[in-house]
Amino acid sequence: MNNLDFIGKHGKAVSVAKHDYVFMQGDDDENLYAVRSGLLKAYYVSPEGKETIKSFLRPGGMIASLTAAHKKEACTFNLLALEDSQLVKVAFSDLYEAANQTHAIALEMRDFLLVLSMKKEQREYEFLNLSAEERYQKFAHENPELIDQLTQNDIARYLGVTPVALSRIKKRLR
Repeated sequence: MNNLDFIGKHGKAVSVAKHDYVFMQGDDDENLYAVRSGLLKAYYVSPEGKETIKSFLRPGGMIASLTAAHKKEACTFNLLALEDSQLVKVAFSDLYEAANQTHAIALEMRDFLLVLSMKKEQREYEFLNLSAEERYQKFAHENPELIDQLTQNDIARYLGVTPVALSRIKKRLR
């Protein structure tokens, strides 16, 4: 048995309507979510109310607030459906226990966490070493379908710029 088999067997289907939250910053949510269909955004809100987008999730993606799921603390970010979405949720503790008992699940969990770590490393590199224009070009090249699906505000918040700055970047690149 692998992770997807485990999630399929032990998970629960969840439908999330457009603009509904899967969980919110400050909630307790000890689940891992696998995206079957739809589009979601994971984002932070600062105490001052500033929104910063951490990632977008499409079919095949998986996400959990590991702080909430593993450490049993409050979720550190929000997970919002940008489209009607179908998810499968499984208790992280169940998957963690299965990894302790099944070598194949443990290896897949290790690989998932390595991919997640590398994704975070790449995102950090981009913010520290690339200009906003370079970040936009990279995002547009790697996610052409999202350019039309997302609002300019969401793309700007993902890139760490204002919508006005993004508009200027797009104008320069035309």
